[in-house]
Amino acid sequence: MTVSVPATSANLGPGFDSLGLAVDLRNRVEFHPSRFFSLSIKGEGENNVKLKGNNLFVSIFNDHYGRLTKKKQNFKFTFYNQIPMSRGLGSSSAVIVSAIASAHEAAGIRVSRRRILNLALFYEPHPDNITPAVMGGFNVAAIEKNKVFSQKKHLPDYIKAVVVIPNKPISTARSRTVLPRSYSKENAVFNLSHAALTTAAFFNEDWEMLKIAAQDRFHQRARMKSLPELFSVQKTAYESGALMSTLSGSGSTFFNMTYAEDAVMIANKLRMKFPEFEVKILDFDNDGLVTAR
Repeated sequence: MTVSVPATSANLGPGFDSLGLAVDLRNRVEFHPSRFFSLSIKGEGENNVKLKGNNLFVSIFNDHYGRLTKKKQNFKFTFYNQIPMSRGLGSSSAVIVSAIASAHEAAGIRVSRRRILNLALFYEPHPDNITPAVMGGFNVAAIEKNKVFSQKKHLPDYIKAVVVIPNKPISTARSRTVLPRSYSKENAVFNLSHAALTTAAFFNEDWEMLKIAAQDRFHQRARMKSLPELFSVQKTAYESGALMSTLSGSGSTFFNMTYAEDAVMIANKLRMKFPEFEVKILDFDNDGLVTAR
């Protein structure tokens, strides 16, 4: 049995805890019943001893498998990880979603994507990452009565993501502590209007609007101060022709949207300016969660 989940970029500027999209960078897990429990990791995190001793995936998987089957069963898990950890690309959401989906696959129980998404909300109360991880594409999401309500937009292949991944992680929980405890009415209205405009621009494929629409006054500046080079990353991306340049989640990755024909040029300029950072050109992912037997 195989389950894979894409990386995600959330917030997207003004869409704090509500907007997100999926990119074609996946974590995949293969598993089958085994006489003894075993776990191996290849790719991102393979040298992290803590992941093998205190694995979030296994904990969530066991909780759900036990609840679904009322029995214990050992499994052999092999993880093939491409999503950088603690870099703002939804690595924890990928773990949560894949663990829940894998438990249902192992139990032989069919389950809807919407059900998996709502179960994931228990572990991740902000839907901006888990929604595109499950659904793929661009998503706007809200929570009502402990359920996620969302709308998805399929992303065309003539736009690309250029992500700049610093060599320094940022903890989402820690980054929330630097945010203001309250916001002025002016800034709240600014973000409401710009989040609405960003959503409309995505659904109408009005990519030129995004440079204006994706401005933020809620979280980006405060978080970027912990890695000041990010201000220069954004400036360089826009000067090079990026359609949109925003902090990915809580960082440290910076997400840039470009036309396909501009992606290599913009990526090369970012590589030249920031040789210590990793720069990747990625397709957008419209599939989200994928399971196979």
